[in-house]
Amino acid sequence: MGLTARHPKAFVVTEGDVTADELMAFVAAEVAPFKNVRQVELVAEIPKSVSGKIPHRSLKEADECES
Repeated sequence: MGLTARHPKAFVVTEGDVTADELMAFVAAEVAPFKNVRQVELVAEIPKSVSGKIPHRSLKEADECES
């Protein structure tokens, strides 16, 4: 079995006029190159469970459905 590369993806809720490219440029200026976000998806809201936690599995499944 080979290793699969993981590329960071951010799910972002914005309050203003911000583009994905602007967010990626900001992150690139603030963090080390290996921590850079490779993809940004602007969403209306982040889903949360009843206890207020973010169900990461649902974000991953939604991302795989788009591909």
